[in-house]
Amino acid sequence: MSGWDEGAVFYSDQAQFPRGGPGGDPAADLSRHSALRKFKEFLRGFTGPTGDFPYRESLVHNRDHVTVAIEDLDAFDAELSDKIRKSPADYLPLFETAAAEVLASLRSKVAGETGEMEEPVTGDVQIFLSSKENCLSLRSIGADYMSKLVKIAGIAIAASRVKAKATHVTLLCKNCRSVRTVSCRPGLGGAIVPRSCDHVPQPGEEPCPLDPWIPVPDKSKYVDLQTLKLQENPEDVPTGELPRNVLLSVDRHLVQTIVPGTRLTVVGIYSVYQASANQKGAVGVKQPYIRVVGLEQSRDNNSNGPSNFTLDEEMEFKEFAQRPDAYAKLCSMIGPSIYGHSDVKKAIACLLFGGSKKRLPDGVRLRGDIHVLLLGDPSTAKSQFLKFVEKTAPIAVYTSGKGSSAAGLTASVTRDSSSREFYLEGGAMVLADGGVVCIDEFDKMRPEDRVAIHEAMEQQTISIAKAGITTVLNSRTSVLAAANPIAGRYDDLKTAQDNIDLQTTILSRFDLIFIVKDIRMYDQDKRIASHIIKVHASGAAASSKNTEASEGENWLKRYIEYCRATCKPRLSEKAAEMLQNKYVEIRQKMRQQAHETGRAAAIPITVRQLEAIIRLSESLAKMRLTSVATPEHVEEAFRLFNVSTVDAARSGINEHLNLSPEIANEIKQAEAQIKRRMGIGSHISERRLIDELTRMGMNESIIRRALLIMHQRDEVEYKRERHVIVRKA
Repeated sequence: MSGWDEGAVFYSDQAQFPRGGPGGDPAADLSRHSALRKFKEFLRGFTGPTGDFPYRESLVHNRDHVTVAIEDLDAFDAELSDKIRKSPADYLPLFETAAAEVLASLRSKVAGETGEMEEPVTGDVQIFLSSKENCLSLRSIGADYMSKLVKIAGIAIAASRVKAKATHVTLLCKNCRSVRTVSCRPGLGGAIVPRSCDHVPQPGEEPCPLDPWIPVPDKSKYVDLQTLKLQENPEDVPTGELPRNVLLSVDRHLVQTIVPGTRLTVVGIYSVYQASANQKGAVGVKQPYIRVVGLEQSRDNNSNGPSNFTLDEEMEFKEFAQRPDAYAKLCSMIGPSIYGHSDVKKAIACLLFGGSKKRLPDGVRLRGDIHVLLLGDPSTAKSQFLKFVEKTAPIAVYTSGKGSSAAGLTASVTRDSSSREFYLEGGAMVLADGGVVCIDEFDKMRPEDRVAIHEAMEQQTISIAKAGITTVLNSRTSVLAAANPIAGRYDDLKTAQDNIDLQTTILSRFDLIFIVKDIRMYDQDKRIASHIIKVHASGAAASSKNTEASEGENWLKRYIEYCRATCKPRLSEKAAEMLQNKYVEIRQKMRQQAHETGRAAAIPITVRQLEAIIRLSESLAKMRLTSVATPEHVEEAFRLFNVSTVDAARSGINEHLNLSPEIANEIKQAEAQIKRRMGIGSHISERRLIDELTRMGMNESIIRRALLIMHQRDEVEYKRERHVIVRKA
């Protein structure tokens, strides 16, 4: 007993609560005790709207986690929910303790090994919080929110590997071998290791030195921890700014629930961590991160889910869909400032609403998204359509072909600077999952980059095997692309093949291909000019009206979301039969055309095009909120398909077609004259050559046709944007 009265103070730690503050504030202790009691009451006694006990039930069914809605806590005890909001780091562990105790009292006793009834062993319970509040924007979260509960939405762009995080570290004193357990701060925080050992040395014993503690990894307790990178939604980023991202840490049951490219709503605690020991900068400056205490993946195709349409809105949408002119009205809402192009507008309406996705019994997925390609002359409002769709579609990403690489469109593998491990970052097609990707200048993309889109367009996935990462990401997107023909303008003297410089493989993936020509007609030019002058003249007056316009746009956006969320049409039997006959008919015509001309059509008509017509019929039915696509819908889908893709396949003259012997003879003479004028290897301006030959009495169109035929035979080639002709050997 000699060392008993050595001056050390012994105390018993009361009721497993951490003592509040250094002086052990009794009021704080008391409030914690009452908070624990209230949490238990809440879990045991909270009744739902139907009179059941939701949290008690869920605890019995799921023994390791329970999701608590903050609104329910508000209704039960506003003070308690306020404490959770203001200092979640203190009160959440109490909540979890309460849940574990409630679970232990709910479980019945079990027979032990000796046959006696024993209390069942319960593990820890993890509490997830969910909230119906509006999300904060990533840019508005600052120092005021430190250690408080925040709710944000965004896209997960990267996920790290799962690591083990110690919750309690066991320390061993290297001098006196006494053992001590220190709890770690949750999230990315570490443990605070005491500097000195509190062992009192016996007489003749060497006192413990400073910093005597060594951690014992085997005896410590661990939980799983994973870090995610959350980037703000593309539609929330101000124009011209880079999207911000924030680090999230998830633990226990939330790890490995998220793949990159998923849209999330996160409830978490805004905290800080010391980034790394060798980081330059002030000691007081720390990196912020969010410790996640509740995750919600946004439902398919919809960032908010169908639940948040008000009844009035639903009634209004249903009334609108019943109107006989609903289809025409919707098409007039698309690109209202663009004159004409009624068929393109109808096609874009179909693209925004989309067909129905189908899953076959053998697991094959059929896509419901519609892809549209606009191909044509400059200044025909192609990019305006793309910009309009980007604003109107619920989820949209706009990118230009010249500035996008294959990795930027699909996904890239990057290396984390701190941990040196590889992780995936999703590109444009992954971020627009469930929406539309608008690609401008599609023809200016490098061919190897364009190939990267093939899989995303048809199979709706992106597979990756790079740097030891092999995975498949979802990209259920529609593609709206705009491109110019080879020469910049659409040349009617050429065949469709020579105008469209895209491969058959990519063309067959587009459901609708529009050739938009700038036709010079007096009446039309006059109407377009007056329309554009009106738009510019009323620009000043329109600024007062643009609130109305934005309301219209917003209404259209909501209507599209509602239709996509609630309506999944299918074909009726009559419509299916009609489709079959029409498809066979089109194939027959194409075969006949190929037989007559001796060459295949530039745009193939394949089974994909049949699927395209099915999707178009479904999207036309979806606009009217009907669950069955009728023969009228199929008629309209065929009409759209005929004015776009079939027209494009037939467009341009075919030089072997309708050539009378006289014209053929004249073309031969023109060729002979051109060869006499130009020696092999010499070059001459096209304008000059045509002028010289027209002075000899030849027709200009015949000369151009002769040049075209020689170009196809590879006897001449064009240089300097087709101004100069070079004769080849």
